[in-house]
Amino acid sequence: MLPTTNRIKREKIHERCKNICPPKDTFERTLLHTHDKSRTDLEQVPKIFMKPDFALDDSLTFNSVLPWSHFNTAGGKGNRDAASSKLLQEKLSHYLDIVEVNIAHQISLRSEAFFHAMTSQHELQDYLKKTSQAVKMLRDKIAQIDKVMCEGSLHILRLALTRNNCVKVYNKLKLMATVHQTQPTVQVLLSTSEFVGALDLIATTQEVLQQELQGIHSFRHLGSQLCELEKLIDKMMIAEFSTYSHSDLNRPLEDDCQVLEECVINKVSQTEEIDTDVVVKLADQMRMLNFPQWFDLLKDIFSKFAIFLQRVKATLNIIHSVVLSVLDKNQRTRELEDISQQKNAAKDNSLDTEVAYLIHEGMFISDAFGEGELTPIAVDTTSQRNASPNSEPCSSDSVSEPECTTDSSSSKEHTSSSAIPGGVDIMVSEDMKLTDSELGKLANNIQELLYSASDICHDRAVKFLMSRAKDGFLEKLNSMEFITLSRLMETFILDTEQICGRKSMSLLGALQSQANKFVNRFHEERKTKLSLLLDNERWKQADVPAEFQDLVDSISDGKIALPEKKSGTTEERKPAEVLIVEGQQYAVVGTVLLLIRIILEYCQCVDNIPSVTTDMLTRLSDLLKYFNSRSCQLVLGAGALQVVGLKTITTKNLALSSRCLQLIVHYIPVIRAHFEARLPPKQYSMLRHFDHITKDYHDHIAEISAKLVAIMDSLFDKLLSKYEVKAPVPSACFRNICKQMTKMHEAIFDLLPEEQTQMLFLRINASYKLHLKKQLSHLNVINDGGPQNGLVTADVAFYTGNLQALKGLKDLDLNMAEIWEQKR
Repeated sequence: MLPTTNRIKREKIHERCKNICPPKDTFERTLLHTHDKSRTDLEQVPKIFMKPDFALDDSLTFNSVLPWSHFNTAGGKGNRDAASSKLLQEKLSHYLDIVEVNIAHQISLRSEAFFHAMTSQHELQDYLKKTSQAVKMLRDKIAQIDKVMCEGSLHILRLALTRNNCVKVYNKLKLMATVHQTQPTVQVLLSTSEFVGALDLIATTQEVLQQELQGIHSFRHLGSQLCELEKLIDKMMIAEFSTYSHSDLNRPLEDDCQVLEECVINKVSQTEEIDTDVVVKLADQMRMLNFPQWFDLLKDIFSKFAIFLQRVKATLNIIHSVVLSVLDKNQRTRELEDISQQKNAAKDNSLDTEVAYLIHEGMFISDAFGEGELTPIAVDTTSQRNASPNSEPCSSDSVSEPECTTDSSSSKEHTSSSAIPGGVDIMVSEDMKLTDSELGKLANNIQELLYSASDICHDRAVKFLMSRAKDGFLEKLNSMEFITLSRLMETFILDTEQICGRKSMSLLGALQSQANKFVNRFHEERKTKLSLLLDNERWKQADVPAEFQDLVDSISDGKIALPEKKSGTTEERKPAEVLIVEGQQYAVVGTVLLLIRIILEYCQCVDNIPSVTTDMLTRLSDLLKYFNSRSCQLVLGAGALQVVGLKTITTKNLALSSRCLQLIVHYIPVIRAHFEARLPPKQYSMLRHFDHITKDYHDHIAEISAKLVAIMDSLFDKLLSKYEVKAPVPSACFRNICKQMTKMHEAIFDLLPEEQTQMLFLRINASYKLHLKKQLSHLNVINDGGPQNGLVTADVAFYTGNLQALKGLKDLDLNMAEIWEQKR
């Protein structure tokens, strides 16, 4: 009560002082007057004292405030200096008084506020004292409430937490006992070849060691021991899979089917011509087989390879289906997990609402939760009392999910409780499972295994093929044998492609290589044959056997192939004098007939071996060019005189050569169309070879025609240069000319077509008119109706009548008026 009394006394003193003070108006006037006076007094104080950074330790400030001149006593001026110093001291004291007076004035102006603050502080102290007493009373009440209402409940919650912790320890020990039995269980599973179960158990145990039992000293070496067991299982699985694969791949699909090595050995042993005591190596024995035997062996090998690939595909399809089923299972598992997470989220929301209600009611039970979840006992004590005495409480806050499923049945992905002692179902870690990308990669690798198997079969086939080709055996095959071999290899390549879904290139490359060698030999043989035929050709018209006429007829029907031999009919048909091609007659030499057959062999080879189309086109172009150039050398170049001993190159030889060239030119468009249908579009540019060949042949034909005209031109020049206009009529010169024209006609008319013969004789007649006109101009014979003109006209009429009397030249327009010089 003492502070209250003091406060009251101070308030009475303050009231008394207020009564003594003048009225407010008077005080304000006095205050205003005092304020003006204080301002005037303060202006007397130097500005330097009012600076915020005023400090005497600064030399300039010190000298300004205390000048040294006031303290100098030298020179007998001591009394005056002392008076000056005293005056300075009084001045500073005056400044101090002014400042103190102003400070006191300012304080007096705020005296009301000072007293009010002191009064409020005393009131605040009284309030704090009352509050302290109220808090003390509240604490006493709360302590009583806690003792009566909360202490028992909290004790129950603590007991529940203790019990849950005991359950945790129990389950942890139970889990440790289960893990301790992992190695014996793995040994039991391995004894029954349960590799999947053993690997699942190892993976699950390692996950438990890393998560639930991490830091357990007694299990410090168990992880490395499990890794060694896993490596051992890996080796065991590889060995067992290899054994299974070996036995399965060597298992015959049919009763009489044997493996590849036995197939080769049996085939060689059944050949009587091979002495196995002399020829020891199997490869050398195989090379002694003739083509039919070796071909049958290759066919058997290809058959076994196809069966082998079918087995590999069947096995890999099973593995692939398992991978796909696992992918599907993972997808369904993820869908179930999403549904489960949605349900758990709904449960969590419900629990949060219940906890919020309990806290709102004033029950601070946060210490009773483990990791933010409510134990079953705290939520419902009644259910605890009614629970089965054999049931074990399992709190989600204290026991992890794997520990709470001791009595639950395991799923297909989990290890069954019977396989693990202790009855604890340990789930497989998600990290130990293959992801979808890894499973997809595994599926692709399975397909790659099938590709590799196909490549191995093709490589072995290439090795077998090359071992037989060492002595040039394949290059010595005839066309039909090589075509048969090529078709067999192409069929095998297509079969393996259908089985595996991809074309292997090694055998195809070997086939292409052998095909190129075959094409070279094929071409060289036929080019050599053609060369020999041309070197022995006497360029006389040959009879056409019926088989060649049939061959040409088959081409006219649109079939470019060698016709099949007709038994019993070919011998009875007599050879024809000419070759009939689409209604036209061609008088040819024997070499051209064989050349037509050779050309068809090239075309048929392209049909049988499509991969050599481009090479065959190049080789055929070379062959046609060779025939054109070589025939030109032999006929136009008169090479046949030395090669076959011809006495001279006659007009009949020239006409026959021209007709043979025309026959080849007739078939070039047909050959071009045949190759164009079999070439890929990007290689159509190669067809230009046929255009060049056609041009060369036409040039050659034109040269032969020019040669025939030149022969007659030289004859006209020789005969007409000696022509004299005199009796008798016809003159000997014109009779000789008509005789030579008749021989020319007889030589070429049966060989060349009528139109070509007419064109040729028109050119010959033009040459005749040119030489006659020249001779008449030399003799000064003009068309004046005189005697000489009459003799020339009679000779010309004889020539014209004789020429038009020849077969096919009746309607020929000779225009003999051109022999006369035009009148000037």
